[in-house]
Amino acid sequence: MRKHFSIIIAVIVCLLVQGCGADSAMKKGDKFYALGEYYDAAAQYKKAYSQTKAKEKPLRGQRALKMADSYRRINYTQKAIAAYNNAVRYKQIDSTSLLHLGRLQLKNGSYKEAEKTFLALQDSMPNNPLLKSGLQSARMAPKWKAEAQYSGYTVKKQELFNSRRAEYSPVLAGDDYSQLYFSSTRNQSKGDELSGITGTKNADIFFSQKDDKGKWSKPEAIDTELNSELDEGACAFTPDSKTMYLTVCKTDPDYPRYAQIATAQRSDASWGKATPLVITKDTLSTYAHPAISPDGMWLYFVSDMPGGLGGYDIWRVQLTTHGLLGLENLGSPINTPGNEMFPTFRPNGDLYFSSDGHPGFGGLDVFIAKLDGERWQLEHPGSPLNSSGDDFGLTFEGLHNRGYFCSNRGDARGWDHIYSFEKQEVVQTVKGWVYEKDGYELPSALVYMVGNDGTNLKLSVKGDGSFTEYIKPGVDYVFLGTCKGYLNHTEELRVEPVLESEEYVLQFPLASITAPVLIDNIFYDFDKATLRPESTEALDKLIGLLNENPNVTIELSAHTDYRGSAAYNERLSQRRAESVVNYLIEHGIAQDRLSPVGYGKMKPKVVKRKLTEKYDWLKEGDVLTEEFIRALDDEEKQEICNQLNRRTEFTVLRTTYGITEAIKNQKTD
Repeated sequence: MRKHFSIIIAVIVCLLVQGCGADSAMKKGDKFYALGEYYDAAAQYKKAYSQTKAKEKPLRGQRALKMADSYRRINYTQKAIAAYNNAVRYKQIDSTSLLHLGRLQLKNGSYKEAEKTFLALQDSMPNNPLLKSGLQSARMAPKWKAEAQYSGYTVKKQELFNSRRAEYSPVLAGDDYSQLYFSSTRNQSKGDELSGITGTKNADIFFSQKDDKGKWSKPEAIDTELNSELDEGACAFTPDSKTMYLTVCKTDPDYPRYAQIATAQRSDASWGKATPLVITKDTLSTYAHPAISPDGMWLYFVSDMPGGLGGYDIWRVQLTTHGLLGLENLGSPINTPGNEMFPTFRPNGDLYFSSDGHPGFGGLDVFIAKLDGERWQLEHPGSPLNSSGDDFGLTFEGLHNRGYFCSNRGDARGWDHIYSFEKQEVVQTVKGWVYEKDGYELPSALVYMVGNDGTNLKLSVKGDGSFTEYIKPGVDYVFLGTCKGYLNHTEELRVEPVLESEEYVLQFPLASITAPVLIDNIFYDFDKATLRPESTEALDKLIGLLNENPNVTIELSAHTDYRGSAAYNERLSQRRAESVVNYLIEHGIAQDRLSPVGYGKMKPKVVKRKLTEKYDWLKEGDVLTEEFIRALDDEEKQEICNQLNRRTEFTVLRTTYGITEAIKNQKTD
């Protein structure tokens, strides 16, 4: 009898301990949930649920519901669905939670189940826009999937960039798109603790470089103060690649973790520490997923701040020298009562973003927004770019419709991975190079692009002096290359329709207004001043340059090598300079803009750095005097130096020719 009594007491004590353990787990779970640590919250709710007696159906249902909501927030889709179904089984689910279940069933690709769930909600939520879009998605997604072959997209998982954890928000950067930045929670991230939000390490920004053969390097974390033990993710760059905007999440044991946007500056090849960017004084809202418009004038981002349409919305604010101005919500048709996230731009100006509020396959689907006048027109690119999972974070390789994005399709843990995408389409582009004539690239140059279709753009060049821009068939374009301290240069382009993608290449060699400029390929008869016919092309280019810069006057100088008497060389070079000037006058250049001077051998050539790339035995600053040339131990090198000295150059004298007369005429008019 005493033995049976002991057993009964033990069972009662066990049940009491079990009940206390469940209550304690619920309290811990609620604390984690309030802080946004949904992974830890889910673990505690699961513990409490498993310790709750089967006969306590309402309590099990309530705890299942909290567990389901935590799983939903960390993308554990299948576990969340199972927990919601338990809440349904125990009759502890409300309309909002049932709506969450239907949206998760969409995300799981269970379209028939999702349709049943949404239909069950029609009486209680007749006007809910998310219910309407969800029901439309459940009914249309199978048909859209069947049409995947017509979308034109090919998608491939990129194992080189991926790990056993999550990778997301890839961004191509660099003048030739040979750099790839992305965020990852892989083991190489800084810090030792696992996040209570995701159950993984906090994300760091990683980097991969493509070599000359097109092979990507193994990704490595950015080894500067940019990465920390906190979360760094979803970055974007200004057009000059000197400023990075990124999302950071601070750690606070007592308050929820709100994401915010920060900036970092690049010094040489190194990124500095991230500095928070204050968009508003609201400290209780999330600011994340920065994107910079192609013109560099606007910062687009995601926030749940008051004034939106619901969930997360896409906002923008203007970037000015005076700070951030003109905060605005993009509104409808882009934003919905659902979540619109991860904005990014194709360089042609199309805005890409992801949404779970518009009809789609489930989860976050990629949408394309194109401006038609002042209104955005939306396009759904279909499958396989989109799936029933989350698809987001596109980055483009220039103007071509190819690049990288991320998706958690097929991952039971809900972790994102990087995929490549490409859509075959005919794209016509122009690539221009702006550089100093006889020298290197001019990264501070600007190019004005005007088309007879109304195009009027001001293009900044990249660090290598290049620019790339979309062009349309059937349009005539004029490009004007400019840079402070240099003469302008104009190029014209007529774009014809083509059947395959084509890139036109233009060169913009800008002549300095402070240093002599070599005129290549000017040839004279031996020992004479007569211009040879093959000089015509170079002279015609000089005429074009003078016509493009009508306010410039120049000194046209001719030079000889050291051989022969000084007097003879001076007379010969003077006649040669006059021959060039006479050609220019005959072709419409005003005589008072031209000053011919023959220097003979008085001004030997000074070697510029660019010339040392061709002749590595020369050094920058070498002066090709007779003494220097005779000291060379190779006759071929001596002859090369003599050839370099025999040259025709021009130097800008004035940049105000005709301006005074023009002002007088304006006053007279």
